[in-house]
Parts: sequence; structure tokens; C-alpha cells
Amino acid sequence: MVVTPTAADKRDDAKNAYNAFLAVCPSRQLLDRLADKWVVLVLCALGGDGPGGGGEPVSMRYSELSRVIAGVSQKMLTQTLRSLERDGLITRTVTATVPVTVDYALTDLGLSLHQTTRQLRAWAQDHMDAVQIHRDHHDRHR
Repeated sequence: MVVTPTAADKRDDAKNAYNAFLAVCPSRQLLDRLADKWVVLVLCALGGDGPGGGGEPVSMRYSELSRVIAGVSQKMLTQTLRSLERDGLITRTVTATVPVTVDYALTDLGLSLHQTTRQLRAWAQDHMDAVQIHRDHHDRHR
């Protein structure tokens, strides 16, 4: 008797087949996106980690995100938001007002990633002094 794999079996096989150490693995593209500083900062801001944030996920307008994430250009913020929406990590809600109101928020998938980005941002902030000492030492001895 031939056993035909179910859709769930096929999904499990595909999931187990992802190996970011392989050059052709699509998860590499996702890792590349997630390693981007603007992605981390957008996810943290929408997770409520921005200045004055209470740590609870929030909905924010483009202009609010632009103010919270100092130094991001309009082009980079727009590209980042589009890519996160495409990947299903954020939602973009348009409200028919004058002018039109657009809000961004984390999806359940984005929320599942938020804790990791929060920890990564916190680690960078907490260890920057030590990293800078190592950089200075390395540069002096080169």
C-alpha cells in the first residue's frame, strides 16, 4: 500500500528542510531582513519599547514611527514597513479620514518575534561600552 503524504506532512517536511546554513535556503533571506537595524527598531517601536512606551504593543502612524526612530530616512522607513507587511509581521490599516490615516501594528507573527528583537536591542544597549573597549583595543593594536 502506498501512503500519500498529507498536507500537514508536507508542511512538516518543508519546515524541517529549512537550514539557514545552506546557501539556497529561503530562511537566509528572512534572516537578512531581520538582521536589519531598521527592522529591529520598527518591531521594537510597535512592540511598545519606544520612548514613553509602556512595553505593550501599540498602533502607530508613519509620522510617529519616524519621530521615534531617529535617523531613519523616509525611503528606508517606507521600504522597511512594506517589507514587514509583505512578510506578515505588521499590518497597515488605512482609515478614510481627511487626510487619510494610516496605522501600523504588529501581527501575531510579529508579536512572536518582538521578544527576540527587544532582547537584541537591549543587549546592544547594555553591552555597547564593552564592545567599544574591545574595538578601541583592537584598533590600537592593528
